[in-house]
Amino acid sequence: MLNLSDGAIAMQITTFLHAALLVSDLAKAEHFYGTVLGLAKVDRVLKFPGVWYEVGGFQIHLIAAQGLSKLQNSEKWGRNRHLAFAIADLSAAKEQLIAHGWEFQMSASGRSALFVQDPDGNVIELGE
Repeated sequence: MLNLSDGAIAMQITTFLHAALLVSDLAKAEHFYGTVLGLAKVDRVLKFPGVWYEVGGFQIHLIAAQGLSKLQNSEKWGRNRHLAFAIADLSAAKEQLIAHGWEFQMSASGRSALFVQDPDGNVIELGE
């Protein structure tokens, strides 16, 4: 732990638990995250509408909401708020997205990555 100059002990963050994304249509979001991306759904006991997924010990909490805003930068999706996942094979990811009719943008930097939007415009980066 880090000691502050006044002798107090600073907070120590030990791990990243989850990210919450707001979605307007839970069924469409479940199709995208569960079927298109192939993430594993995990049990949840909360009473408000939502669904949780897990990948590599990290969870994504999809929470049903209304009146969501869209992309701030529609020309370069990677310059918006986004989640990023490491993938083993970018070509396979592209083929899967195409097979499901999902649009994507390749990284403008030229690196081996692409950006895709969920049904609510939340950006997901897939990087090799």
